[in-house]
Amino acid sequence: MNESFFSLPEEKRQKIINAGYRVFSRNSYRKSPMSEIADAAGISKSLLFYYFRNKKELYLFLWNTCATITQEYLEAYHCREQENFFDEMDCGLKAKVRLMEEYPDMSAFVIKAFYEKDPAVADAVQKSYRQRIKNQSEQTARLLDPRFFKPGLDIKMMYREMFLASEGYLWEAAQRGDVNAKQLEKDFTKMLDFWKSIYGRNEETT
Repeated sequence: MNESFFSLPEEKRQKIINAGYRVFSRNSYRKSPMSEIADAAGISKSLLFYYFRNKKELYLFLWNTCATITQEYLEAYHCREQENFFDEMDCGLKAKVRLMEEYPDMSAFVIKAFYEKDPAVADAVQKSYRQRIKNQSEQTARLLDPRFFKPGLDIKMMYREMFLASEGYLWEAAQRGDVNAKQLEKDFTKMLDFWKSIYGRNEETT
C-alpha cells in the first residue's frame, strides 16, 4: 500500500473507503472490479492502483479499517469506561449507529467479507476475525460481573446468545439489502431492553 494514501485529505480518503465498502458489499470479491470502485470514488483506476497495488490489498485494508474505525468511535464515546455490561452495550450501539452514518456500507461489507469464500482473501479475513473475537471477549470479560445479572445465570451462555442473535440480525438485514442505521438503532435498543429485563439483576434482588 502506498503511504501517500494517508496524505490525502480526510474527505477524499473517506470517499475512497466508502466506495470500496459499497462495491464489495454488493458483489463477491471476484466480481468487484477496481474500475467500479474507482468510478464510485470519483478517481481514475490508475490512481486507485497507485494507492493500492491490487484488489486484495485494498480489500484487506478495508477489512482491517473496519476494526480500526470502530475502535476509534468506541473510544470517542467512552464506551470502554462503562462499568456495567448493559451500559457498555448501549454506549456501543450509539457509537456504531453514528459510525454507520459516516460509513453506510461498512456493516454490509463486514458481513459479506465474513462469508466470502474466495481463497484470495478468505483465510486472511477468518484469521483476523478469530483474533478480534478473542480480544473482544477478553475486554468484555471484565464487565461480566455476576453482581449485575440475575443470580444463577449462565453468563457465558447469555453472552453467546446475544452475540449470535446480533450476528443473525445483521445477516438477515444484509440479505434484504437494508442495513439502515436508524432502524438498527431502534431494533437493537428494543433487543437490549429485552435482554436487560430478563438477564439483568433487579433492584429488589441486589
